[in-house]
Amino acid sequence: MYTLFLLTVSFLISLILTPLFIWVSRKFGFVDYPNNRKVHRTPIPYLGGVVILISFIIGVIISRPIEAEYKAIIFGGVVIVIVGIIDDKYDLKPGLKLVGQIAASLVPVFYDVVIDSVTPFGIEIEFGVFSIPITIIWIVGILNAINLIDGLDGLATGVSVIALSSIAFITILQGNIFVMMICAILIGACIGFLVYNFHPAKIFLGDNGAMLLGFIISVVSLMGFKNITLISLFFPIIILAVPFIDMFFAALRRYRSNVSLVKADRSHIHHRLQNLGYSHAESVVLIYFIALLYSGASIILYFSTIPGAIIMSLLLILTTEIIVEAINLVDSDWKPVLNFARKIFHRILP
Repeated sequence: MYTLFLLTVSFLISLILTPLFIWVSRKFGFVDYPNNRKVHRTPIPYLGGVVILISFIIGVIISRPIEAEYKAIIFGGVVIVIVGIIDDKYDLKPGLKLVGQIAASLVPVFYDVVIDSVTPFGIEIEFGVFSIPITIIWIVGILNAINLIDGLDGLATGVSVIALSSIAFITILQGNIFVMMICAILIGACIGFLVYNFHPAKIFLGDNGAMLLGFIISVVSLMGFKNITLISLFFPIIILAVPFIDMFFAALRRYRSNVSLVKADRSHIHHRLQNLGYSHAESVVLIYFIALLYSGASIILYFSTIPGAIIMSLLLILTTEIIVEAINLVDSDWKPVLNFARKIFHRILP
């Protein structure tokens, strides 16, 4: 009940603060202007990260946690929001943006929130001096995955809520009340913000908000799943499969086209769905359902034996490939599985 209370409090705070920061954004010029790469047609405020961060911090203060790790999330969150606001305002070069992301990821490291080891098949593998760079790569990778998928109204916010709900559920099973509480507070802040962020959006997350969500998700996943088993380490990746799939195939697509890996384009999952005829809101909701599919799979995987986990993993890989081919995520000619299925189908029913 107390967790539900914290979720409700952060929701109400976010719901109240968002209109205020819509006004502040417009007043001081923190607005995202439309261009040929963006789907909105009018300037939209983008201080969503500030709203969610303030709501989250107030919720954490009210919860009065005894664990010191919450400082890693709050201080690191402040750093990443500042980096994001600067990027939103001045469009930082990728190298400078990466430096800021690494700086934020060093805050959890300072508070000893790191990937120390994994235990595959009962054998503990210590990372030693590599624990810090592995942790930095983990945090930077997840926050960029969330940032990359933030292309439609409410998309990154809703996907983050689904991911956080899955992490919270698994940590309840593990008895990790602290991580579950942190997830609940952030879920409330996101839902309150989503009221204004869903299509047609009155405010955007901006890079400051998308990177904040990715940062907190990456850190709480470390708190919830580190030092358990090798399979546990993959839970956050499966839970966040949609942004990771988008990021991976964006890199593959750009490599195949011989263009820069950091060059923006209009070929992400949400763009492909719109090209197939889905409306803005329909594309977002459809991606929500895909995210729910992977989140449900992660929970099933949690209860699976090793053979069951292998079977589930193979099914997830097959499902992912079918989704990628069906929406032309790489290109319209990349359909090896679907073409093979068509050949088999035609042989059975000529």
